[in-house]
Amino acid sequence: MNREAIVALDKRHVWHPYTAMETYIQATNPLVVVGAEGAYLTDADGRRYLDANSSWWVSTLGHRHPRLVKALVEQVGVLGHVSLAGITHAPAARLASELVALAPGAGQEALPAGERLSRVFYVDNGSTAVEVAIKMAAQYWAQNGRPRRTRFITLSGAFHGETVGATSVGGMPEFREVFGPLLFDVVHVPSPAEEGGWERAFAEVERALKASPDEVAGVILEPVVQGAAGMQVYAPAFVRAVREATRAVDTFLIADEVFTGLGRAGARFACELAGVVPDLLCLAKALSGGLLPFAATLATERVFSGFLGGRERALYYGHSYCGNPLGAAVAREVLAVYRDEDVLGQVARKAPRVKAAFEAMAERVPGVVRPRAQGMVGAVDLGGGGYLSGKGWRVYEAALKRGLYLRPLGDTVYIAPPLNIPEATLEELLHGVEESLREASAG
Repeated sequence: MNREAIVALDKRHVWHPYTAMETYIQATNPLVVVGAEGAYLTDADGRRYLDANSSWWVSTLGHRHPRLVKALVEQVGVLGHVSLAGITHAPAARLASELVALAPGAGQEALPAGERLSRVFYVDNGSTAVEVAIKMAAQYWAQNGRPRRTRFITLSGAFHGETVGATSVGGMPEFREVFGPLLFDVVHVPSPAEEGGWERAFAEVERALKASPDEVAGVILEPVVQGAAGMQVYAPAFVRAVREATRAVDTFLIADEVFTGLGRAGARFACELAGVVPDLLCLAKALSGGLLPFAATLATERVFSGFLGGRERALYYGHSYCGNPLGAAVAREVLAVYRDEDVLGQVARKAPRVKAAFEAMAERVPGVVRPRAQGMVGAVDLGGGGYLSGKGWRVYEAALKRGLYLRPLGDTVYIAPPLNIPEATLEELLHGVEESLREASAG
């Protein structure tokens, strides 16, 4: 099919996520992607675009990494899918062992056995990784003597996914207010990235925990970087303080590392920047290298043991594709590539350049404010318009002309490229972002 035919079918039948469809159908000339390799997308006209956001943060090793493709092809020739309900297969078992060996706290002899992330529950995307963590926490308390523990504490600006439970613990009004009647009640506290800093935010968390310690099932947060809120970066000290506060009242800390996990924030897990081991840890996106929907929720042995006993105590949750052998095989290869190609070392070398470049953009380009960076994330704002602002989309258009694919978060322009992006390509990206900001600000 040629480009025009694809767009015609698309506009007639496809409902796009996070897209104002009337504007899209009437006025948008969409990018039609026909291929991808490494850090680049290729459109129907044969033009290449640098993928500055790793295609919604998933292709952290670039597109079509040959080792991941090989692992997928080999696995599909053996076993494509089988249920994980009471049976098992080698990719799921081996991946679980490898994830536990890499999890925060692994190898710390002083850590009590019950506090180690030792169990892996498979799901199929980030939203369901969070959803099952919520259900694990709620059911644990319900059947272990504290049934009043049904509320969660969450941050302003939080984004934890699309399912009803994940939306309930979200803190972005644009994504949750319309669904208000369907959502369960949560305690919202200020983001540690807001004015007043992490100390003010922590004071609110501590106040909420002390006010009703017998009602809080857990605190959920995106460690160090709140992604969808506009790449808001905050001090790891906040995560440490929250961990201690949850310990003080004996409730759970849920770390949503769907975005930050596996190197994006500068460490294997953002929790490690704070020296923290959560009770539940959610992983997705990078876990399957952008090839397949695949995710996991890691739990401590204490959480897992709360479900032992009769059939009535089982966790009745699961998806048809949970633990899919294809996804598990690819995820295992992702972890191997991280090790063999020293991906975390690459991040350590490139992250200072990202930080310096975004700080320079704010100094040199009129109207560009609040530069910030963490690991392989860099961001600036074009004002205070928030997620629904159109300012970032002017930068998007300017970037497309330069062969860059940027997807802004309202008036926040950011990059989250593949972690293994070559340094020369990273320089090309950073230069293109600055030029696009300059063009948009002049217009």
